[in-house]
This record gives sequence, C-alpha cells and structure tokens, in this order.
Amino acid sequence: MRAVDIIINKREKGELTQEEINFFVQGFVKGDIPDYQVSAWAMAVLLNGMTPQETTDLTLAMVLSGRILDLSGVVDIAVDKHSSGGVGDKTTLTVLPTVAACGLPVGKMSGRGLGFSGGTLDKLESIPGYRVDLNTDEFKKQLKEKGIVLTGQSMDLAPADGKLYALRDVTGTVPSIPLIASSIMSKKIAAGANAIVLDVKVGKGAFMETLDMARELANLMTQIGDLAGRKTICLLSDMNQPLGNAVGNALEVKEAIDALKGGGSADFREHCLHVSAHMLAVGKRARDLDEGRRLAEKAIADGSAFEKFRVLVQAQGGDVSYVDDPDKLPRAKFVEVVKVHRSGWLSQVDARSVGEASVALGAGRAKKSDAVDHAVGFLIHHKVGDRVEKGEPLFTIHANDEKKQAEARERVLAAHVFCDEPASSLPLFYE
Repeated sequence: MRAVDIIINKREKGELTQEEINFFVQGFVKGDIPDYQVSAWAMAVLLNGMTPQETTDLTLAMVLSGRILDLSGVVDIAVDKHSSGGVGDKTTLTVLPTVAACGLPVGKMSGRGLGFSGGTLDKLESIPGYRVDLNTDEFKKQLKEKGIVLTGQSMDLAPADGKLYALRDVTGTVPSIPLIASSIMSKKIAAGANAIVLDVKVGKGAFMETLDMARELANLMTQIGDLAGRKTICLLSDMNQPLGNAVGNALEVKEAIDALKGGGSADFREHCLHVSAHMLAVGKRARDLDEGRRLAEKAIADGSAFEKFRVLVQAQGGDVSYVDDPDKLPRAKFVEVVKVHRSGWLSQVDARSVGEASVALGAGRAKKSDAVDHAVGFLIHHKVGDRVEKGEPLFTIHANDEKKQAEARERVLAAHVFCDEPASSLPLFYE
C-alpha cells in the first residue's frame, strides 16, 4: 500500500477503506508519510468530502494512534464540552469553572488558534506560569483532587489529530467538515468522555457559514458519538458577529473573569448559562435544563464559579494574582477608541473580518511557528440591531504596532455596516 495511491483515490472521489485510513494515519504518526503528502490528502478531503463511515474510521484511527484515557475510577461521569471555533469565543473559560462549582467534575483538553478562530490555550497563556502541557497522570490526579482541568492535548492522546490539527491551520484545509468532525470527536473519545456537549458555530465568523453546513457537521458528530457509545448533544449557535465584546487573548480572559463575577456582555453571559445548563443536565447534576440554569446562576452569584477558576489557575502553576487583578494581564502599547462616523442602526458586524484583523494584529498565527501577542485585539462595543449615534465609541483597538493598528482600524470599520431603518438582532442559538 502506498500513500500516493490513497491520495489519488481521494482526489478521484473514491471511498477509502478502513485499512487504507489506518495505514495513512499510522504512517503519518510514525513519520513514514511526510507533511506534504498529508497536506495533499487533506486538500483532497476538503474538496471531495468523506462518507460518514470514512469519517468514523478516520476518527477511530486517530483515537487508536495513542492512549485512551479511562476516567471511570476518577469521576462517576466524564462530560466534555467543545466549540467548533469562532471569534471572541472564550466560553470554556467561564463555563468549566461554573459547572465544576456545581459539583460536576470536568476535565478538558483544548487547542490553539486555528485560522481566524482564537484558541483557548493561547488565551490561558496570557496568565504567567499557567501550564498547558499536563500529562495524562497529572490530568487524572488534578481532576480527582480539584474537580477541574483545562490543558492542552496530551501528546499520547490522539497524537495523529495533534499533528493534523497543526497542519490544517497552515494549508487552507480548516473548513473541511469530515476533518473538523473527526478532529473534535477523536479528542473527546480519547480523553475519556462519556457524554459530550458540542457548540457548533454558524455564520460569517464560523467554519460553518450556513445552517445547512452546521447541521451536516452536527449530524456527523452525533453519528460518530453514537457509533462510539457516547451521548452527544449539539447546539447550533450564532457566529455572524463576535461573541461578547472582547476579541484577543488577554482581553478575552478579562471578559471571561468578568462573566464569572456576574458581569460581562449580556450575550456572552447568556451563552455561557445555556451551555452550562446542558452540561449539568447531561452530567446528571440537574434534572433538566431549567434546574441546570438555576444551579449555574447560583454558582456565579455566590462567587463559587470565580473561586473555581482561581483553583484551576493555581493548580496548573498560574499566577493567581492576575486573576484577582486582571489589569495585570498583558497590555498593548497603543489603545485607540474608534468612534461611530454616522448615526443609524447596526445591520452587520462581520465576525470573520474582525477575527482576521485580530490575527493580523498578532493575536493569531499566519504559520505554525508564529508566536502569539497576548496583548492585542479589539473590544467591539455594539451588537447587530443596536441604535448608534455619531461620535460614540464603536470599537477599541489594542495594538503593539502602529502600521498594523492603522490597517486593523480600516478592516474593522468596514466590518460594521449601518442602515437607516431598525435592524433585527441576531439569535444566540438556532437549535
């Protein structure tokens, strides 16, 4: 069997066998199949797709490329949560401490920024000392003792996905539905999840730009979950505009902390409560969504959710003084408030344009080896449907380079579209 034949088969829209997929994945992990051949194969998959059976075979091949975490002796039920990626999506930083404070132990392995979408690990590394490289033994020990873990993907869990994830980011193959589905589900299954809550983003700032595409991804992931014996729930949520106000690593950490204290933007807070309610229900800590929501609201109101975030940061070596005083987090040299140039209603705040502008400022990566600037990004002050008046703040740029700042200003200004008639606000969730 040769890698080039498998690439050609997929290029010609053929269906790969389980044997071919296993051979390709194992060869990639061992280093027998080089990056350039895997890149060609990923592009063929992007262009020609995969059947549900192929995608399931790919998922399980990636799971079997490393260890499978058994959490049965650590927690009674292992619940995991994942977002398919978006702009300003710092939900994990608020949701995990909230549900953990309600008595549902939760351990999650997250990723770095992918394309125009921010990464949870990049955000957490805004906090000095925070370790994102826990091994599986450390993961299990911390989950048992503290009830919360948020780390990077362990090198011995689904290592094939870790390698492919990094390659997709720099080869233009991020939006492939089979590759997204297999990447997400392989990590969840390998990390020992019994139940999974998936937040599938829909819109301009998501990899799934239409509801039909999002449904396709959601159905594919629930099929994989069923075949693997995992209870899987998918929420379809809006990503036509940034979630919350902050876009950028340290800025998003600040907003997540604010939400844990009962503040933050209304849309972000509501989003977190809805996801938390689903996790608590599927994790059998709440009878239904209504009770789950009440528990989550109580954890935020009584301070236990914020305290759980402090416990998390301290347990993973982070300097908790940055949590207690978020103004200590990395700050940009240049902060500019851009004002509204005309009165009217906001009909669009293009999330993708904002995300791409944030990457251009340095908050994300153009290539695999790029460093991330934790200080830069934006605060987006208004939502679609808002009435805005000329001269009031529209958005704030945080930059460390004046040329990049000027370019970002124009891109984000263009992302805001005004109209003279009232515009409808966007839903938080579709279904």
